[in-house]
Amino acid sequence: MDRLITLCGLLCIAAITPGPNNLVVLHAARHAGIRGAVPAVAGIVLGGLLLLALMALGTGAVFAAHPTLKPWIGVIGSLYLAWLGMSLCAGGIAPRHSSATSSAPPLPAGTLGLIGFQFLNPKSWVMVLTVLAALPAATLRDYLPLAGLFALIPALSLLLWAALGAWLARWLVQPLIRRGFDIVMGFLLIACASRLLIEP
Repeated sequence: MDRLITLCGLLCIAAITPGPNNLVVLHAARHAGIRGAVPAVAGIVLGGLLLLALMALGTGAVFAAHPTLKPWIGVIGSLYLAWLGMSLCAGGIAPRHSSATSSAPPLPAGTLGLIGFQFLNPKSWVMVLTVLAALPAATLRDYLPLAGLFALIPALSLLLWAALGAWLARWLVQPLIRRGFDIVMGFLLIACASRLLIEP
């Protein structure tokens, strides 16, 4: 029980601190409000649960047999995040209703897009692998409380970030402020990617 409480704290800290998922939700809520960010939140939570399920079903054995795979996933995911951040800094991302075209790629969006994004997000891998290492389970049934925590804690944290994004939207109607916001978001994504890349 004590270990489960400790894992709750770990999940809370990992979910609430700035990272790629939080920034994507913030960006979605900035454009479409809290309701518009719900598909992003759902995709992140479902993607995390899918990642947890795959690891619980034995993907961890693949990493044990091929230890070089794990660092490569981290490198590829971090480079992808850095690319998204540089794209935001270079040109910003136009809102969906805007007629302006941009060469920058869109941030991952929608439920399906963000389910897939979890497999490129090193922070998601680190969180799942850390939790599974700290709380080994004998059967799949033993993972049910953990799955509940993986659904509840990130969902609440991401909704807080969505509320922040919706609040910021009123200040971001001016193009200059919006452009500055996109640049800051881009630098934060690059910083997240760099931090994840250098962590062991």
